Amino acid sequence: MPAKKILVVDDEKKIVAIVRAYLEREGYQVMTAYEGKSALELARRQSPDLIILDLMLPEISGWDVCRTLRKGSDVPIIMLTARDETTDKIVGLELGADDYVTKPFDPKELVSRVKAVLRRSEGRTAPGGRLKVADLTIDLDRRLVRRGDKDIQLTSLEFDLLRVLAENPGRVYSRLQLLDRVQGDAYEGYERTIDSHIKNLRKKIEPDPGHPRYIATVHGVGYKLEENRDA
Repeated sequence: MPAKKILVVDDEKKIVAIVRAYLEREGYQVMTAYEGKSALELARRQSPDLIILDLMLPEISGWDVCRTLRKGSDVPIIMLTARDETTDKIVGLELGADDYVTKPFDPKELVSRVKAVLRRSEGRTAPGGRLKVADLTIDLDRRLVRRGDKDIQLTSLEFDLLRVLAENPGRVYSRLQLLDRVQGDAYEGYERTIDSHIKNLRKKIEPDPGHPRYIATVHGVGYKLEENRDA
């Protein structure tokens, strides 16, 4: 099996060198970029399996790079942010990032996050078959989602969130339960970030995200997938 390709994007060359060394030690093929324009070009030409993306980049910010990538790709993205501010993380997650790591960070922890995100994107923990709720069809083997006859592109984390909810329609999950089911022990983040992923998921699967038909909010608790709603 060929080595997974990882694109590391950061304008601090020392950080890039350290991250590259740790990733290559684990057998990954590493590409590097120091600003947004070259990162987008590398992503287009090389189709990496995962991108580690600093938010504070010169000229084109990491937020804008993430936004551009998400217009046509579901490549997993781990954000690097120098500020431990919830708003930075929420914005990045709402743009479609899969995870975040706050600087300064332990390179071993970053490698652990990389492995966890790649496992999710490969769907190793998903059972086979299909799930169907109303007019949503979730193909677990191919990790594809359709609403009626329309294909819907989801990130790996969004797909896993929908899978968890669809496996038990009507069951209410707390934010912490959802994080545990889709990210497991590798994730130690702020549980409210699940709201950002649910918001993104609703934008993609709901005919009217402002009045969700499928994913219901249970105030004070969490979320559930409605069992029987007219399509």
